[in-house]
Amino acid sequence: MLEVGVDISSYKSKSIEKFRGTHFDYVVPVCNHAKETCPFFPGDKILHKGFEDPSAFKGTPGEILGHTRRVRNKIRDWIQETFGGIVTEHTR
Repeated sequence: MLEVGVDISSYKSKSIEKFRGTHFDYVVPVCNHAKETCPFFPGDKILHKGFEDPSAFKGTPGEILGHTRRVRNKIRDWIQETFGGIVTEHTR
């Protein structure tokens, strides 16, 4: 992500418990596994958009990195098309 100007080095996974009682305008599961297994989040709109799961990629480190970059770019493009490129950050 840093290679495209996004520093996520201080981010970490969070428990769903951290968000209990929080209302979301949009909830966007981004993989099929999440759609099948994630708990319900209250939100005005729930948009599912399936992307390949980079943790399942096989190959050389370079091939895996290439696949991961491709998925990252697809997610970026979808966000820009769907939300006009406006992304707010409040779950850090």
